[in-house]
Amino acid sequence: MSGTAWAAIAIFAVAYGLIATEKIHRVAAALGGAVLMLLIGATDAEHAFFSEESGIDWNVIFLLLGMMLIVSVLKRTGAFEYLAIWSVKRARGRPFRVLVILVLVTAVASAMLDNVTTVLLVAPVTFLVCERLNVAVAPFLIAEAMASNIGGTATLVGDPPNIIIASRGGLTYTDFLVHLAPLVVVLLVVFVALCRVMFRRAFRYDPARVEKVMALRERDAIRDGRLLLISSVVLALVTIAFVLHTVLHLEPSVVAMVGGLALLALSRLDAQEVAKDVEWPTLAFFAGLFIMVGALVNTDVIGRLSDAIADAVEGRLLLASMVLLWGSAVLSAIVDNIPYVATMSPVVADLVNANGATDQSHVLWWALALGADLGGNATAVGASANVVILGLAERAGKRISFWEFTKYGLLVALVTVGVSMPYLWLRYFVLM
Repeated sequence: MSGTAWAAIAIFAVAYGLIATEKIHRVAAALGGAVLMLLIGATDAEHAFFSEESGIDWNVIFLLLGMMLIVSVLKRTGAFEYLAIWSVKRARGRPFRVLVILVLVTAVASAMLDNVTTVLLVAPVTFLVCERLNVAVAPFLIAEAMASNIGGTATLVGDPPNIIIASRGGLTYTDFLVHLAPLVVVLLVVFVALCRVMFRRAFRYDPARVEKVMALRERDAIRDGRLLLISSVVLALVTIAFVLHTVLHLEPSVVAMVGGLALLALSRLDAQEVAKDVEWPTLAFFAGLFIMVGALVNTDVIGRLSDAIADAVEGRLLLASMVLLWGSAVLSAIVDNIPYVATMSPVVADLVNANGATDQSHVLWWALALGADLGGNATAVGASANVVILGLAERAGKRISFWEFTKYGLLVALVTVGVSMPYLWLRYFVLM
């Protein structure tokens, strides 16, 4: 490799170390690393800002921005307070039951929308629930981020890497449902059991608090019925467009931005006030991270690694699927699963074609999706939903550190990826 490539690796490693140790703020570390990548020539303005393969993924940025605008308007209606009271009353005030409800709602919604959109919608409810019950919010937020990544694995639109995989592999919405949804159901059961163990200290029951919440009426929380109706209609249309995006030929980012701007216009709210709720530091962090990873793509660091994996498993489909599953999980935990999948998908396409592009060889696509989506749970920067949750928590004054998230994420990633191994083996090599 060239000297520039080694310098790019060093910059990425230092920036990642600063993010992990939190010696400086993660936004400063990511943007600082991006600037250094530009200065050493590992990337340039054209690649960083305009390349689909090695630049900022504007689809992700504008998807986030559009949904943040929708959430900002929606929270002014009182809808989140309504849902918070409703969920607590349905769970009879038991914190673990509340967590299970929120986890399942998050997972199902992530499959229908996408994981980032879902955590943006569920997090405000969670803050209110935990405040009402007087319990720590961090375990609930961490569980929701992980549930969104697991639930989003089930569908084409549920997790951004799945959209990339579908496009490169010619796979449909139904393909993802048929091949991944059954496993996701099992993984959710396993995950709920893990939550009971991992967060057991957080489930403190306060009878006095619960009694006060049980006495509340959900309807009294709604502050603006007209705006709630408009917001619900816009959100429903956005959801439908997400599901039908392959038919409509509209990127999810376009759908989100159109929905966000339309709702802002219809709401008659002050645009400046709404814009204050947008997580601008989170968007900046993503931009920096994309540029750094793009520099590794540009200097062929990730390409060489991908080629080495392909050469090592050539002609051995079972070995290839297992190496791809675990390799994707490890790398997605480090470099964010979106740019990783964008880089790896051409290699997988070549492997699938080399094995005849049969139903069995498509196991490689499912191994890539599972490794990237589930491996994203391993660290605080492994998936978009994780980064968004950390940003929301910090803004609310409930900061979650890199390692607080990662110590739980590593366990969840290991267990869920481990459960995926026998599923792939049985379904595609024993029962096929």
